[in-house]
Amino acid sequence: MFSVIFPGQGSQIVGMGKEFYDKFELVKSLFKEADEILNYSISKLILEGPKEDLDLTVNTQPSIFLISYSIFNVIKKEFNIDLNKAKFFAGHSLGEYSALSCAGYLNFSETLKILRIRGDAMQNSVPKGEGGMVAVLGSTIDIIEKILKNNESNFIAQIANDNSEGQIVLSGKTHDLEKLTEVLKENSIKNIKLPVSAPFHCSLMSKATRIMKEELNKISFSSGNNKLISNVTAEAISDPEGLKSLLIKQIENRVRWRESVINMINNDIDHFIEIGPGKVLSGLIKRINRDVQTNSINSQMDIENLKI
Repeated sequence: MFSVIFPGQGSQIVGMGKEFYDKFELVKSLFKEADEILNYSISKLILEGPKEDLDLTVNTQPSIFLISYSIFNVIKKEFNIDLNKAKFFAGHSLGEYSALSCAGYLNFSETLKILRIRGDAMQNSVPKGEGGMVAVLGSTIDIIEKILKNNESNFIAQIANDNSEGQIVLSGKTHDLEKLTEVLKENSIKNIKLPVSAPFHCSLMSKATRIMKEELNKISFSSGNNKLISNVTAEAISDPEGLKSLLIKQIENRVRWRESVINMINNDIDHFIEIGPGKVLSGLIKRINRDVQTNSINSQMDIENLKI
């Protein structure tokens, strides 16, 4: 059995999706529609850059969704491969919106608009420079949770992403993260400061939560075609109102990607198909379980080599 998965922020590059744009009228049409919906040329930004503008959260989120949605529809309509036969859909953070849209819970226009709002809200939830994120490599979730608990009076940081075995991301205020990195060094734990504009998936995102709650409650979700594995719970869900509630919680809660993948594997998934730019999720899955099959779809050849 297979699952379809969608990448999140960090997978973007200038020129992503260009092969599909050049070869398929369907993709040109989606790019044109996206420009009209958002009232600016997101297609030019994706295809030509500049990189620093594409990397702004407010642009990155709808851009990655547009590429994922375009590739999904090329597979479905141009190659007649039914990815909705998947047992589960899942996405990493913003990728959850790509999953919801491709599974039929949200339409294309609604998803683009809400991701533009989400990106803006997350980018501006904390003044620039006051917060950030640190990737911790080669440690375990139990060790990191223990370090955070033992240092509560020294600094406050939260686990933002539990990505895979040996890759955990933490969020917090800049001065707290500086103290955290000192403690990690003392414990010989490797860490890297991430080039992000804000401390995502932690309580510092409360302003973004309020905005997203208001905006998501304006939208009616449809019944979807596939069960979604939620970032917040790592469990399967298909109830539209329940999904809406989890998307609101997702802003401040950790992305339980490692647990989500393990849960899918424990539910008979042995094949993951990553739809969108890059191969980040496929790499994380291989770190979690080397025995499962992964496919990253970034070109026409990737689709032609896909067997389900």
